[in-house]
Parts: sequence; structure tokens; C-alpha cells
Amino acid sequence: MNFFAKMRGAGTSPPRVGAAEIVWSFLGAAGGIGAVAWLHQRVADPAGLTMLLGSFGASAVLLYGAPKSPLAQPRNLIGGHVVSALVGVSVGLAVPGPQWLVCALAVALAIALMHATGTLHPPGGATALIAVSGGPKIAALGYLYVLFPVLSGALVMLAVALVAVNAAPTRRYPEYWL
Repeated sequence: MNFFAKMRGAGTSPPRVGAAEIVWSFLGAAGGIGAVAWLHQRVADPAGLTMLLGSFGASAVLLYGAPKSPLAQPRNLIGGHVVSALVGVSVGLAVPGPQWLVCALAVALAIALMHATGTLHPPGGATALIAVSGGPKIAALGYLYVLFPVLSGALVMLAVALVAVNAAPTRRYPEYWL
């Protein structure tokens, strides 16, 4: 197949979702991000830590907007974030620079390890990138970054997804655990 011919696409766009799906996605995302942000404000920030990560916004899209997606399942959510955080911190500590190389290696290795472990979760790429580019506050956490904010935040979002998605009569989460 011609290289440029592949870029034309081969299918059609999926149909739009109905109003109920939009409302349930909205409520789940508001609950999940709201819970993480509330914990950030009440617990993490006063302790000099953080709970808010940009990658959690992307996880919210998957968990609450596409809960049937294999990329949104608990194994992928938790495993993808944790594997990526471990990779990001490790690369940040082991590779002295330049910054562009550290960033590229952190994300590329995170993707490779998520594939290898069956935990592919696209927001994990951002979790690895944040570990190496998130500034001095994130860098100072070292491997604590894996537990707090990454694991703790992902677990909060999972708990909210279990309640919020299953509250809808036509939705279900998870499709599988492992």
C-alpha cells in the first residue's frame, strides 16, 4: 500500500452519542476530577504535595466518556499510570540530559512497557512526561510521585468511575478487571 494512500483513511466517523451519554459523561468527569481536586486542595497542597496531574484529565475522558474502551479498564488505568510514573522517575534520575532526550525516552519507554505489561493507557504517556518536565516540585518527589499523586489519584478516579458509570441504567464499568 502506498505510504500516502494510507493517510486518506478507510472508514467513516462513528455516530454521535445521545444526550443521556453526554450527561452521564459530564457527571462522571465532574465527580472524578472534582474529587481529585478537592483532595488536592484539602490534603495534598497543605502538605506541600500535589494531586492534580494533567494526565488525569485525559483519564477522565476515557473513564467517564468511553468506559467500554479497553484503554479505560482498571488494569490499564492503574497499571498504565503506575508503570509510566516509574519509568518517568527512573529516566529522570538516570539520564542527565538534554531535556528533549529525557522527555522522549520517558514517553517512549513508558509506551513500550505499557504494551509489554498489557496496561496501555494513553494518559500514561503524559504521566511519564510530567515526571521529567513537571518542574522542581514534581522532581523533588522522586519515587513518591508514583504513590502520590499518581497511584492515589488514579484510585480516586477509579472509585468514582465505579459509582458514576454504574449509576447510569445503560452503562457498566468495568468490562473486566485483569
